[in-house]
Amino acid sequence: MPTASFQSTSPAGLDFASAPMRLWAKAKKLGTWDPADIDLRQDARDWHRLSADEKDVVLRLTALFQGGEESVTMDLLPLMMVMAGEGRLEEEMYLTSFLWEEAKHVESFRRFLDEVAEEHGDLSRYHGPSWLTIFARELPEAMDRLRTDASPQAQAAASVTYNMIVEGVLAETGYHAYDHLLQRNGIMPGMQRVIAHIRRDESRHIAYGIYLLSRLLAEHGDPVWAAIEARLNELLQPALGVVAEVFAAYDEPPFGLRMEEFTDYALSQFSKRVARLEKARTQSLAEVATEALEGEEAA
Repeated sequence: MPTASFQSTSPAGLDFASAPMRLWAKAKKLGTWDPADIDLRQDARDWHRLSADEKDVVLRLTALFQGGEESVTMDLLPLMMVMAGEGRLEEEMYLTSFLWEEAKHVESFRRFLDEVAEEHGDLSRYHGPSWLTIFARELPEAMDRLRTDASPQAQAAASVTYNMIVEGVLAETGYHAYDHLLQRNGIMPGMQRVIAHIRRDESRHIAYGIYLLSRLLAEHGDPVWAAIEARLNELLQPALGVVAEVFAAYDEPPFGLRMEEFTDYALSQFSKRVARLEKARTQSLAEVATEALEGEEAA
């Protein structure tokens, strides 16, 4: 008879104090919201009161998120396979919630398009060159590379692309834009709830990325840092380009939007992530295990 080793029935059991299991515990409690439960009827009424340019900028932002959420949902699986292949049960367990949450984000934005904007056309017109560079090339290529190259450097490049740039810079800048459009104008309460849920989910995703990169740095040192630094530098300009493409579409941006506010916000998020990873360079594996979520919401 073949023999097999199963962590959960061994003396090791599960490390419930580990960062992935702490995130798993939060995901079970806080990630079980249902997009179908959110009432969008007032959002539809608010939508019909918007001007043409106001509708366009909300639709543009939603189209960027909709495509982005589909992309990250489709591209996450190779990372899960790497964790499974390395026998990292706790990380694989958390990543199951990660993937499930990304799929709910796809559903949420599609509900807005169908039920509020009543938009059923091709929205790829909103996907500019910088956006496509990240979501149609850099993200899928970095994640797909893990199918044949599970080296620490490849894992680091994938996590930087996914967690630090797509989620930690672009998504968080996008939430800031939604806050400006919706909260400051007191409109679309349903979408305000959606964004609050998604933002909380994504905070856990970013916290996992911080943990993963910190672990890789503690285990492998300078080669991983070189991969992280190179990837951050490669993706900063296209990330800022996504912001610029939004504003280039309008002579006078609606809702009083100003590009400098969002460029500055994107740069501040980028700097925050770099500083957190630089701190991780000095941490031991034991310190990473206990401190990786420090400074992240991880709610």
